[in-house]
Amino acid sequence: MSALARYFKFAGKQVAGYDKTATPLTDELIASGILVHFEDNLDVIPEEFKKPENTLVVYTPAVPKDLSQLKYFQDRGFAVKKRAEVLGMVTKETFCFAVAGTHGKTTTSCILAHLLKESGMPFIAFLGGISEDFNSNFVLEGTENAVVEADEYDRSFLHLSPDMACITSMDADHLDIYGNADELKKSFVEFTKRLKPNGRLFVKNGLPIKGITFGIEDGSDFEIRNINVQQGAYRFDLRTPTETLTDVQFGKPGRHNLLNALAAFAMAAQLPVEPSLLAKALGTFKGVQRRFSYQIKQENLVFIDDYAHHPTEIEAVHSAVREMHPQKKVVTVFQPHLFSRTKDFADGFAKSLARFDVVLLLDIYPAREEPIQGITSSWLLGRIEHPNKELVNKQNLVEKIKEYEPDVLVTMGAGDIGLEVPNIKRQLLYAS
Repeated sequence: MSALARYFKFAGKQVAGYDKTATPLTDELIASGILVHFEDNLDVIPEEFKKPENTLVVYTPAVPKDLSQLKYFQDRGFAVKKRAEVLGMVTKETFCFAVAGTHGKTTTSCILAHLLKESGMPFIAFLGGISEDFNSNFVLEGTENAVVEADEYDRSFLHLSPDMACITSMDADHLDIYGNADELKKSFVEFTKRLKPNGRLFVKNGLPIKGITFGIEDGSDFEIRNINVQQGAYRFDLRTPTETLTDVQFGKPGRHNLLNALAAFAMAAQLPVEPSLLAKALGTFKGVQRRFSYQIKQENLVFIDDYAHHPTEIEAVHSAVREMHPQKKVVTVFQPHLFSRTKDFADGFAKSLARFDVVLLLDIYPAREEPIQGITSSWLLGRIEHPNKELVNKQNLVEKIKEYEPDVLVTMGAGDIGLEVPNIKRQLLYAS
């Protein structure tokens, strides 16, 4: 949503918006001249936005349907469109790259934007996180090509018509929308039918959808082979359908991130760009805020922050930590996101979290949801079979972390846990 706000501001439009809470991101929007308020009150809507004939209202499906401001615009004949629908409109005349998948969309999109930038291709990008290469979630380097995330939530991605698309993963999620995993898979199949004529689809090897495959040591069309870890970074060979590139480097930990990098490479390689140039650009990718983001990297203390909010993502973070920091004591702080997701995947959360040496659980972040009877962090904690587990709150969080004396600290969650990271980092550095 904020990337779209930046786009319309750049296009010379007046832009205003509502968010539930203030964040560093909303601070940046306000500083750029965008009006942002945090109260669901009709009185705070600026007068110039109360004219249906010259106002476009864009909303995310994460906004509650009974939000009074949303209902105000819907009831008065305004043009009210979902975020994905507007993305489809904005990118309709571009050569559109759409990145889909229940995990990996933001990282893959950011890598793809970086590859296009480094290869000199003109593009516009709407990213779901803050790219550390651009220090933004909106990039404008031309309008011929577009990079967008194809979000499966609420079937939003069915508003897009991409030229190139990839699917990174199809794990069950958003069951509050889909009801079951089969319905989710059907929506991905529908998404593949949205490709423009002569469009190309890239699919992680093993997914139940046909396309150009990518994978690790598995005979895919685009394949990573001969992986080595040197000084905290990967070195590997990258085989395409026509050649093999040797000694490619990539610095973001985790096999899941290697797959994200490979998907981005495969898509970018469809443009008239020298593959060796793309391979070199992989080595200079900085990362994405809150995606295995190192906050502290010292000999005696490592602090990693990640957006992981699904059992599969937690497993991926754990594997990456163990690969990069073997034989270290790993403490995790996890903030569950959504009551429904906690309920639907409780066994998966319990299993994946139990892999860490210490588990500290914050209260569930409700986001758009009302509480579900009996579904609490205490309930989830009871399902985790682990001798070192504890409920914590934000007030005693740093104190509890210090008590367990981690070699590696990992904070995870898609709620507001990210806002606690600067304070945790500051107090841990002060203590050390």
